[in-house]
Amino acid sequence: MKANAGRHFTRREFVHTTAAAATAALVLPGGLMASGTRRADVIRVGVIGCGGRGSGAIRDHCRANTDVEIVAIGDLFPDRLEQALRNLNQVAQRDEDFASKFRVTEDSVFTGFDAYQRVLEQDIDLVILATPPGFRPLHIAAAVEAGKHIFTEKPVAVDAAGVRSVLASYELALQKGLAIVAGTQRRHDLSYRAVIERIHDGAIGEITGGQVYWNQAGLWHNAPRPEWSDTEWQIRNWLYFTWLSGDHIVEQHVHNIDVANWVMGTHPIRAVGMGGRQSRTAPEFGHIYDHFAVDFEYPNGVHIMSMARQVDGTAGFVGERFFGTNGRTNAETRIERLDGTLVYEYDGDDPNAYVQEHADLVASIRAGQPINELRQVAESTLTAIMGREAAYTGAEVTWDQMLAADQDLMPPEIRFGPLEVPPVAVPGTTKLERRWLEGWA
Repeated sequence: MKANAGRHFTRREFVHTTAAAATAALVLPGGLMASGTRRADVIRVGVIGCGGRGSGAIRDHCRANTDVEIVAIGDLFPDRLEQALRNLNQVAQRDEDFASKFRVTEDSVFTGFDAYQRVLEQDIDLVILATPPGFRPLHIAAAVEAGKHIFTEKPVAVDAAGVRSVLASYELALQKGLAIVAGTQRRHDLSYRAVIERIHDGAIGEITGGQVYWNQAGLWHNAPRPEWSDTEWQIRNWLYFTWLSGDHIVEQHVHNIDVANWVMGTHPIRAVGMGGRQSRTAPEFGHIYDHFAVDFEYPNGVHIMSMARQVDGTAGFVGERFFGTNGRTNAETRIERLDGTLVYEYDGDDPNAYVQEHADLVASIRAGQPINELRQVAESTLTAIMGREAAYTGAEVTWDQMLAADQDLMPPEIRFGPLEVPPVAVPGTTKLERRWLEGWA
């Protein structure tokens, strides 16, 4: 970290900088494959963000595909990168197929705020984006500009400004013929696809309403350390800061909200909601809420109730339900008549959707018919943000209002040093249109 101690970016510089910086020296674990001569039929992959989800995506991508190679990886923190390399090297020692595809060398690992640029400068065809979501619009824009196919984790933004950036990247990616698949893996789950296809064919009649849930216990957090600055502590605990995660309704519950948009075939037009912070109130949990309840109104007056909770000691439930004039469904496996009589139950193949999404991405590239899911995941992300803001502000929030909002939650300067934590949102006081600390309370 000392190599980066004096480096910082203003908001404008962070978004637009293209200057490269020196790579931090890292010692790779023994046994990593050496890079060889490039084959034209091999898709070369870079990875930006090497935490648990990034490392998992590397394994999923290699499991899903033949003739792919992971050739470059980057992360803000050297220790996280070294940990990822140790873990992936252990996988390579056990799995000969994975070892043949994981071809990272000492010259193709990068750390620091500009690690994403260094990865994109490498000879790669596709990039996996798995950093905290606050950085996602920047990384998507840079990858599209560089002409790379993309697998991006969800959500793809944390604020209105980020969503607008992603929608602009979507249009440019269409022009460039780039494939983009998002980590909303239910879209690649065969049982979800079969059930929702039948819903769209009228299996439950006209949709009259629904419910989507992600209720669970709390998640991990890292206690502060003397050697960490405020900025580093927040990024290492990114779940608990809206500028990094979007709050858990955006970061996690976006999965179920995406299913609602998928079933409805569109996004909602307005939202009202509530939420709060009753269980995770200590400073180590940043300033996000621990529960939300939001009513999303879709066209034709259809209402979908959304609930999300991360509270220890409470009952957990993750899933979706939808109701129609002729039946009901859990969206994942079953369709029933209103009296409970079974109409359809999926009993087909059940491949791992986390793997299938990577297989579908690469297959679309090789077929010359690139999938581009960026608009749909941007709309689901904005839906979740709209729900968050309905709870944060205590006001009804419309789609058009949210999309056009002057809202930019990225700190104006990002560097390792002091960084104030915004106050907890207070309904009736917190403003929809706000920048960093301005307009919170």
